[in-house]
Amino acid sequence: MMLDNQFIFFFSALGAFNSLLLSIYFFVLGKPRQVSNYFLGGLLFVLSIRIWKSVFFYFNPELSKVYLQIGLSACFLIGPFLYLYVKAMVSPIKSIGFKDLLLLGLLAIFITVIGVLYPYASYPELWGGYFYKAINYQWFLFIVASVFLFRNQFSILIKKELSYQEVWVVSVISGVFIIWVAYYTSYYTSYIIGAISFSFVLYLSILLIYNKRKKSFKLEEKKEKYANQKIDEETANKLINEIDAVLRTEALYRNPNLTLVQLAKKLHMRPHIISQVVNDHLKTNFPLFINSYRIDEAKQRLQTSPNLKMEIIAEECGFNSTSTFYAAFKKLEQTTPAKYAKSQLIKTPDV
Repeated sequence: MMLDNQFIFFFSALGAFNSLLLSIYFFVLGKPRQVSNYFLGGLLFVLSIRIWKSVFFYFNPELSKVYLQIGLSACFLIGPFLYLYVKAMVSPIKSIGFKDLLLLGLLAIFITVIGVLYPYASYPELWGGYFYKAINYQWFLFIVASVFLFRNQFSILIKKELSYQEVWVVSVISGVFIIWVAYYTSYYTSYIIGAISFSFVLYLSILLIYNKRKKSFKLEEKKEKYANQKIDEETANKLINEIDAVLRTEALYRNPNLTLVQLAKKLHMRPHIISQVVNDHLKTNFPLFINSYRIDEAKQRLQTSPNLKMEIIAEECGFNSTSTFYAAFKKLEQTTPAKYAKSQLIKTPDV
């Protein structure tokens, strides 16, 4: 193997190997234990399989058709894992939903059945032609769907600085798109370009995220200097409006496990700043403050869908349990959800 080929093999294989390690990390060790981490781990895992297949096939054209079929089958799941990862980042959930598992399960069963009925070894033209194109088109459609899910963050990319987590998502979407382009255009360039692009994107993303985190730490140190300063009314109002805008536009309150620290990271603020604004200027505490947004949405749902089960309303608005929902509603509205819904029916009788 010539020196150039040795470098290409090393660089491509290193990216695939690191992707495999990262997938294991997000599956097993990643903290906090979020649903998005599992989907990211799955994405990195199927990407690593796809890259390994490309690397081995490039340097060994006689590679068994079984491995080629496994590589393309894994490629069929790249788009879905990307979509579910972005979805989980946009709307955090406590556990993987049934619909998400159903989507992955059906797609996995479908590509497996196709592989059994039409194995690569017996139908190489089919896999190298129609199947390859269909898999790439499906992959691209899921990229488009992921961008649509994250469209609000993309629209403000130029106007404001993204948070640490948003940088993660943008890097993942952009990286997967670059890899798709590399494979889709490999007919005109080189087959190994896809694997090389993956390694390049992986290390570039790590560098971007590292720099973003380093910058965030410097920002935290800068804000620390003003930790003991009292917030004036004008500044407090601006902060309140900023907090309110983020909570409403991104519906962060629907996350039942939303913490002060998580909200602070989203807003690039020190947690004590938010706490001070909420306590001193809104005269409440953080849990009640977040619950007020949840109750506002619950009231809207009770007005528009009074027959909807309370358990469903509680869960969709961000409460861990129905009892917590009832207690918060009673505290903030001095009535129960059922009585409130009934009162709205009286106000708007059928005609």
